[in-house]
Amino acid sequence: MAEERVGPAGIVLSASIARRYYLDGRSKVEIADEFGLSRFKVARLLDAARRSGLVRIEIRHEGGIDVDLSVRLRDRYGLQHAVVVDTPDDDDASLRGHLGRAAAGLLAEVVTPDDVLGLAWARAVSAMAEALPPLPGTPVVQLTGVLSVPGGPDTSVDVVRGVARASGGTAYVFYAPFTVPDAATAAALRRQPEVARAFAQLPHVTRAVAGVGLWAPGQSTLYDAVSEDDRAALHRLGVVADVSGVFLSADGEPVPTGLSARMIGIGAEQLRQIPEVLVVPYGTAKAPAVRAALRSGLVGGIVTHTALAHAVLEG
Repeated sequence: MAEERVGPAGIVLSASIARRYYLDGRSKVEIADEFGLSRFKVARLLDAARRSGLVRIEIRHEGGIDVDLSVRLRDRYGLQHAVVVDTPDDDDASLRGHLGRAAAGLLAEVVTPDDVLGLAWARAVSAMAEALPPLPGTPVVQLTGVLSVPGGPDTSVDVVRGVARASGGTAYVFYAPFTVPDAATAAALRRQPEVARAFAQLPHVTRAVAGVGLWAPGQSTLYDAVSEDDRAALHRLGVVADVSGVFLSADGEPVPTGLSARMIGIGAEQLRQIPEVLVVPYGTAKAPAVRAALRSGLVGGIVTHTALAHAVLEG
């Protein structure tokens, strides 16, 4: 059916009605009474005003968050939260700072006094911890052992203690390495009182924050820390990504490995039981790893940057 031709008087009438409805908050019934029209006529004029472009509705967010990309990423993977920061990605330290502040803002917004927060060490998680405002007495649990990173930021122990100090909650920390030479040593360490105390809290963790590593040189702190034999063995098993020491294939399936038995950290099924795991990845090279993490069902939220979000969505 052809559109009804609207002359100058009709345009003025439509604009007047639209202004009252969209800007003044008047109801259609009130507008109908004022102009001597039926409310159905008012509704038709409002619809026509939008179709013709007389009225344009624009949702804007002034700031560093790309709302459109955030919504697309959230909807594509069925996430609870997705925040995409519109920031240059040519300097890793600056990028980590931007993502850390965004993740800190999200965490401060959603964490309640009833939550128990788990933290897995990653450079971006360390940046988040530095930017985090005080939380409401939230206990904080260390999820992974310590990795030594030459010239790197704080260890997992430092990060957990710093966040717990800011929140006034209890810090469940342990001084144990992330990886050890054999499974027997790992089992013995897990029985140590401070490790056992922290791991006893894992069923109570309601939110966690972790990084995402691509199983490649320079793209995963864990990859860079283990032996060449371990790297090659996991490649042969099809490992693409690691999240808090949980190894994933390209389709997001957890991959059992011999290395896992030699690690001090949360396991895949324990991670799956946490209601929301938030990851903070950066660097477009990690797109395959991020897709694997988001497909896994282990991850419920993400804070990342525009270039990586585009790469993830386009893959």
